[in-house]
Amino acid sequence: MEQIKQRMTALRLEADESASKAEEYKARVKSLEAENTAKEQEITSLSHKNQMLEAEVEKLEAQVKDHKSIADESSHAGSQVESLQRKIQLLEEEVEESDRTIRDLNDKLRQSDVKSGHYERKVHALEAARDQWEAKYEEMAKKYADTKKDLDNFIAEIDNI
Repeated sequence: MEQIKQRMTALRLEADESASKAEEYKARVKSLEAENTAKEQEITSLSHKNQMLEAEVEKLEAQVKDHKSIADESSHAGSQVESLQRKIQLLEEEVEESDRTIRDLNDKLRQSDVKSGHYERKVHALEAARDQWEAKYEEMAKKYADTKKDLDNFIAEIDNI
């Protein structure tokens, strides 16, 4: 009987230990369930944040795409601007060359005008001299004709004598 009592005492101790462990495990389960609930809420919160961030990423990717297309257009416009600036520079150089050519031509024209004026004065002087020579020639031709007429008359008179 004593064995039975000892056995019973041992069983009671074991039952008390088991009950104590069960209480511990129940407390641990409650703690883990609370922790699990907190983790699930955190997961839900993080999932929501993740969805919001994914939406934000999509929005930002769209903006990046828009900005890239704008940058490409800007780059294209920049190359067009550079091309137009080179054309402007070439045209300005052509204008400067044309201005130099015009100045040179104007100088040559002025020199030609001066020479032309000089030669016109010479031509007028030569024409005046020619007119004088022609007048002298006509006068001499008239004198010659008169002298010849006189000579012919004189010869005719001599022949008549």
